[in-house]
Amino acid sequence: MLNLPRKVKLIISFSILCGFTGFQNDEQVDWPEYLGGPDRNHYSPLTQINASNAKDLQVAWTYALPDSGQMQANPITVNGKLYSVSASVQAFALDAATGKEIWRFGDPLKNWASTSRGLSYADERILYTAGPNLWALDAKTGKPIETFGDQGKVDLHTGLPEIAKDKFIISNTPGTIVGDLIVMPLRLSEGADAAPGDIRAFNIYTGKLVWSFHTIPYPGEKGYSTFPKDAHQNTYTGAANNWAGMAVDRKRGIIYVPTGSAGYDFWGGNRKGQNLYANCLLALDAKTGKLIWHFQTTHHDIWDRDLPAPPNLITVTRKRKRIDAVAQITKQGFVFIFDRVTGKPLFPIQERKVNTTALLGEQAWKTQPFPLLPKPYARLSNEIQASDLSPYAKNKKDLMNQLANLKRGWYDAPSEQGTLILPGFDGGGEWGGAGADPEKGILYINSNEMGWIQKMVKNKQAKQMTGEGLYQQYCANCHGSDRKGNPASGYPSLFGIEKKRESKFIVQMIKQGKGMMPGFGHITSEGQQAIASYIQGLAPKEVLAQNSQTLIPYQMSGYNKFLDQDGLPALSTPWGTLNAIDMNTGKYLWKIPFGQEPELVKQGVTDTGGENYGGPIITKSGLLIIAATKDATLRIYQTSTGNLLASHRLPFASFATPSTYMVNGKQYIVVTCGGTKLGTAKGNVVVAFSVKSEE
Repeated sequence: MLNLPRKVKLIISFSILCGFTGFQNDEQVDWPEYLGGPDRNHYSPLTQINASNAKDLQVAWTYALPDSGQMQANPITVNGKLYSVSASVQAFALDAATGKEIWRFGDPLKNWASTSRGLSYADERILYTAGPNLWALDAKTGKPIETFGDQGKVDLHTGLPEIAKDKFIISNTPGTIVGDLIVMPLRLSEGADAAPGDIRAFNIYTGKLVWSFHTIPYPGEKGYSTFPKDAHQNTYTGAANNWAGMAVDRKRGIIYVPTGSAGYDFWGGNRKGQNLYANCLLALDAKTGKLIWHFQTTHHDIWDRDLPAPPNLITVTRKRKRIDAVAQITKQGFVFIFDRVTGKPLFPIQERKVNTTALLGEQAWKTQPFPLLPKPYARLSNEIQASDLSPYAKNKKDLMNQLANLKRGWYDAPSEQGTLILPGFDGGGEWGGAGADPEKGILYINSNEMGWIQKMVKNKQAKQMTGEGLYQQYCANCHGSDRKGNPASGYPSLFGIEKKRESKFIVQMIKQGKGMMPGFGHITSEGQQAIASYIQGLAPKEVLAQNSQTLIPYQMSGYNKFLDQDGLPALSTPWGTLNAIDMNTGKYLWKIPFGQEPELVKQGVTDTGGENYGGPIITKSGLLIIAATKDATLRIYQTSTGNLLASHRLPFASFATPSTYMVNGKQYIVVTCGGTKLGTAKGNVVVAFSVKSEE
C-alpha cells in the first residue's frame, strides 16, 4: 500500500473489505432494506445525482421479467446485487451494475395469489413470502435453505388459533429484521371471514415462532374489554392486522407497528367497543413482543381507515430540544407524531364528536381523534360543497343532485343513504408511504384526492344459498352485483371470463386469490364451484353456506368512486398532491399538484394532479424522486421548493417506490414498472437510470 498515514490506510482497508469502490464520506451506498432502511424514510445520503444533472439521466440497463402484471416491489441492493420480486411473486437477483440475472426462484403458476412489495435480507439469506409461506433463500444461489422451517419455508398460519385454519393469509410487504428475528406483516380478508391479525416474530435461522402479540386481546390482556367477550375466538371477528409493514429503532429495540381495522370493515355490530388494537400505532419490545405504548387513530373503525404505511422514524427540534420521534401518515389525511420512547403526542390531538346515527345493531364510537397540527394534507368530506364539483364535468347537475343526497360529515357513520368518503378508501396516504429527511424532520407525502361513496345494503339471510347468493356475499363488493365490475375503481368485469379461463382456473382463483384479490379458502369446495358456475353463467345450484357473511346484516354495495360521466373524478382539482411538511413546526413548506390526467392533457389541461400509488425517495443532494402516476413518468423535484427538475418516460406505469444505490462509483435509480392499476397496461420491466459517464 502507498506510504500513507496509518489512519488513512485503515479507512481504505475497511472500505475495500465492505465492498466500497470510492469515498462517499462514509455514506451508505446500498439500499439494503425495504424503503431504504429500518426507519422507513426512503432516504439515501448519495449525492452524485443532483439538481444539476437530474435532467441528464439515461437508461443504464433494463431487465424484462418472464411474467407481467402489477408490480409494487421496492428493490433492495446489497454488495453490488439487486434483489426484488416479480408480478407473479418470483424472487430474483441481478447484478446491480448491469441488470444481468443471477438467479430467479418461484413458480409463476403457483405463486400468483398475491402482489409483493419486496423482500428482506439478513446474513446472506433472502426472506420473502409467496402465498401463505415465508421462504428463506440463499442470497448467492436463490435456493431454499432447508434448515429453515419445513425445507426452507414456514406456513404463516403458524401460531394462530384454530379458527385461522384454512383462512386466507399472505404477506405482500417485507418483514422487518431485528437481530435474529423477522417480524411479519399479514394481509388477510377484510370480511367477516378474516383470520386474526396477530403480530408474530420468527427466528431467521430456524423459522421457529418466537413471540406473538394479540391484536384482538385474550382474557387477562390489556384491551380485552374493548371487544365483546371472547372476541379472539369468534370466527366472525378477525383482522386488526399489520399489512403495511413496520419501522424499527434497533438501538432502542423498539418496533413500531401500524394496524388496520377489524373485520368486517364496514359493519361492527358483532364487535361493539373501541376495538383495541385495531387501527393503532403500536410500540412493541422487539425481543419479546410486549406492548410499550399505543395510540389508536380510529376508534371502532367502520370506514376501513387502516394505517396504510410504515411510520417514519425522524428527529425533530421542539423548544430547542432534539426529540427522536415516530410519525404516522393515514388514509384520512392526518399525520400523527409521537415521542418515540414515551408515546407522548408532539402536537395536540382533540377527541371530536362525530355523527353516530348508525345502522341497526351498530354502535358507532362517539368521538374520533383530530390532530391540530399538521393540518390535513387532503380535503375532508365535511368541507365539500356544490362549488367543489369538477369544472370539467359535463353532467354537473346530476353530480350536484348526487352530492346533495350523500352524507358528508367527518366520520359520519355508514348508512343506506350513502356517505361521501374523502379522502377515499385509498387515501390520502397509501402504502407507498412518506419520504423523509430524518435529521431535518421534514416529511414528503404524495396524497390522493379521490372521493369514494360508501353505501350500505342489507344482506340476505339464508341457510341455503345458490352460487349467485355466495357471489353477492363475497364478490359483489368489488365486481358489482351485476358482475360488470368497476374498471374505474380497478375491479374488472367478469362477463366473458368463461371464454378466457377454464373452470378449474376460476375455482383456484376463488380459493387462493389473485393479485390484490383475497382468497376464500374457508368456503367449501362445493361453494367455490357454485360461485365459479354463476360467474360463468351456468345453471344455479344450492349449497350449504358455510362461514358465510350472513351473520353480518349489512355490507357495502361496492367500492365506488365519485366520478363524472367520463370516468374522471367528480370533485375539483387537484386530484393528487405532493406535500412537504416541517414536522418541527407542523407547518407546510410547500404543496403542489402531483400527476396529470392523460385524457385532459390531450385537451391542453395540465397540472390537475392524479391518483397515485407508490412513494417517493429522498436524497441528500436535495432530490425527491417519484413515479406513482398512471402516465408512466419518473419525476424528479427539488426538495426545498417543490420545483420540477426533470421527468423521464418509463416503459410502463410504475406503482412502486424507487430505490437508489451506488456500484463501482456510479449512482443508479431503479424503478419497477408494472401496471394494471387505474386502467394502465400490465408491465414487466425493471429500469435503472444513471448519469452518462464522461468519455
